[in-house]
Amino acid sequence: MDYEGSPYRQAFWGAPDRRYEDAAERMALRALLPPRGHRLAEIGAGFGRLAGLYRGYRRVILVDYSRSLLRDAVATWGADPRFLFVAGNVYRLPLATGVVDTLVMVRVMHHLVRVSAALAQLHRVLHRESVAVMEYANKRHLKAIARWLAGRQSWSPFVHEPVEFVKLNFDFHPAWMDRQWAMAGFRVERQLAVSHFRVPWLKRRVPPGLLARLERPLMALGGRVPLAPSVMARLRPVTMEEPRLGPGAELPVERLLRCPACGGEALQRPEATRLACPTCGRAYRQVDGIWDLKEPVA
Repeated sequence: MDYEGSPYRQAFWGAPDRRYEDAAERMALRALLPPRGHRLAEIGAGFGRLAGLYRGYRRVILVDYSRSLLRDAVATWGADPRFLFVAGNVYRLPLATGVVDTLVMVRVMHHLVRVSAALAQLHRVLHRESVAVMEYANKRHLKAIARWLAGRQSWSPFVHEPVEFVKLNFDFHPAWMDRQWAMAGFRVERQLAVSHFRVPWLKRRVPPGLLARLERPLMALGGRVPLAPSVMARLRPVTMEEPRLGPGAELPVERLLRCPACGGEALQRPEATRLACPTCGRAYRQVDGIWDLKEPVA
């Protein structure tokens, strides 16, 4: 899914009825994320909506496929030297192996056709002590069950296979996602269900702050048998080799990134705004404060 040039920030998150979802997701992330650490990477960070939650981290890497959304993130967070902005593809994730201590991915999974391929890349950038917090859209939520029982929905929320309800928008059954985590080498440490009250008429009538307070006691309970539209899981990698790069070490940009074309990780930085891969010869530039690793430069 390419959000390049889209009005996503204003059209979606600018709507008053999205304040509840934003508050609920922040609440869940605060409960699941380590409050501080060294290197955190958010995959699909967009315009940096959640970046304010990462104040306890020494290095924050915001990765997204959309350059235009990342430019908005640069406008908000670019003055903070802790931040690194990277344009790249999750299937060829341009982060070096084992360099991420904490990984976040919210509202991205439901756009992925190849979930296992993406999870393999996310697993690769972690090390033995890393933590990952990832969110997915739950197929077996209460509204879907009600619609199916009433005959207003053709697909069953109880069938494990994912459903593409709109082009490049997928819902996943919790049991199916449990298998994906395990096959990718992750162990679920804790799980929360999020956005139980994602009902348009309710969001129009009840203040978002009140809905978020009502949400809090349901998150942990719902995490055991998820019936909310969204699920957040805190994961630990369990099949890791010894990391090549120690957690917490101060690393330059060329050590944090890798060539998405050939997977080369010994990048060189011949100029302040240029990276070169000595393995395949491709080069990448920093433009508008963003390291663009979607396409090499000529």
